[in-house]
Amino acid sequence: MKIAFIGYGNVGAPLADHLQRLGHEVTLAAKDPASDNVRKALERNPALKVAEPVAAVSAAEVVFLATPFQANEAALAAVAPALVGKVLVDCTNPVGPGLRHGLGSERSGSEMIQAQVPGAHVVKAFTIYGFENFENNAYPAYNVKPMMMYCGADAGAKRIVGNLIAALGWDPLDVGGLEQALHLEHMTLLWVRMVRVAGHSPNMVWAQLKR
Repeated sequence: MKIAFIGYGNVGAPLADHLQRLGHEVTLAAKDPASDNVRKALERNPALKVAEPVAAVSAAEVVFLATPFQANEAALAAVAPALVGKVLVDCTNPVGPGLRHGLGSERSGSEMIQAQVPGAHVVKAFTIYGFENFENNAYPAYNVKPMMMYCGADAGAKRIVGNLIAALGWDPLDVGGLEQALHLEHMTLLWVRMVRVAGHSPNMVWAQLKR
């Protein structure tokens, strides 16, 4: 599968690396191919490709958005026509002062993204944890896989993303339509408060237990 990454820092870089090693063709959408983030991503995995944003997104079947939330609007505006019909995986979270929801919990960041690029199929995924679990999500001492919740309006797009989640070693859990993204963003805030503020281990995940 051809996959493009808009954003390849702490979250995007490990996901891009792991997906390329699974056999996907992964391209970094880079305005500046000499940037520090591009250099670090290529040091991690030289097999990653680099292209200017419109070319990278146009060639992709799936696009990951992993920028800081405040950069989303400009990043998407630059490639909006190329996103029509594409699966857009939203890995971003609106975080405001005091680790509160950056949009006042009135709407999710994913719904804002969908409104900006209505021709794309937005799926919220690869949030609810910090970057440590995107680097390494293996918990070999347990007989369950860590859970990754995801949501979106388009069933076909969710099926594609669910398969990528499973291939990366997670237990995928479809939690419903894109309106559920607000709850996933609050789960991210919960994780951040527990780990970054209260001092719990960053190697902490949720699992789905079935009787």
